[in-house]
Amino acid sequence: MKKHLLFILLATGLVFAACKHQSEEKVKVSEVMIPPPPAEKTMASQKFTAPVIKADDETVEAEANQVSDKGGAGERMPEAPHAAEIEKKIIKEGDIRFESSDVVKTRKQIISSLKHLGGYAENDSETTDGALGSKEYTITIRIPAKNFDAFLSIVSSTATKIDSRNIRVKDVTSEFIDTKARLDNKLQLEKRYLNLLSRAGRMRDLLDIEEKLTEIRSDIEATQGQLNYMSKQVAYSSLNITFYTVQPEQVAAGNGFGYKLKSALTNGWDFLQNLFFGLISNWPLLIVFAAVFVLIKRWRGRRAVKQV
Repeated sequence: MKKHLLFILLATGLVFAACKHQSEEKVKVSEVMIPPPPAEKTMASQKFTAPVIKADDETVEAEANQVSDKGGAGERMPEAPHAAEIEKKIIKEGDIRFESSDVVKTRKQIISSLKHLGGYAENDSETTDGALGSKEYTITIRIPAKNFDAFLSIVSSTATKIDSRNIRVKDVTSEFIDTKARLDNKLQLEKRYLNLLSRAGRMRDLLDIEEKLTEIRSDIEATQGQLNYMSKQVAYSSLNITFYTVQPEQVAAGNGFGYKLKSALTNGWDFLQNLFFGLISNWPLLIVFAAVFVLIKRWRGRRAVKQV
């Protein structure tokens, strides 16, 4: 019995000693595993630069396509401002009326200056009024817009007295931009339908697309015509020039004997021509009159024979 108690006490003492030894080892291990305090000053003194990431060309192109797809879906990206202001589209036109001391010389000077400045005459007419004793020229010209003011000064310098001068300027910049935008939209729409046409498989789809393309092409030509006309109006200014003289020596009124004789012969010849063609146009009546005349003549001949 005493042996058993002694053995139990000995075993208990050994177990207690082992547990104490393990706790001391754990404390030592924990002391070894505790990290030292962070060196804040050292970390704060070091500076790191952010890495620079460079995208390759394919990545940039893919992002650009994504942006364009978003814009096509309804989210429009703000347009960058133009470097230069849009050129204004100005249409300039006018008219001038004046008296000249020598209309023939004035006309020659106007035509010469017009050709020198790159213009041309759309209309050139001459009128002589014998009753009023005046001779008048009317010339409608077109000249490059940059030379309009210089040409107007030349024309004004040939006048003895200016009766009227009106210059009109019209800004069509917004109209020009709208027309150009419509044309670009129509061209883009045509490209889309051409793409659909190349992928269409059924005959009905082909006919529908071709019909739509014909309509779009007609709109494109009409819009292009408007744009071309507007561009021509902007590039070339127009001026209506009227000048006259009341000096008798320059007005060929035709009051002399030779002029009257020539006019009488001309009027007589015109009358004969009108009479001749008038009779030809009434040929059925001529046939009827000829038949009646023959019948009457035969009737009178028979009557004269019976009386004999």
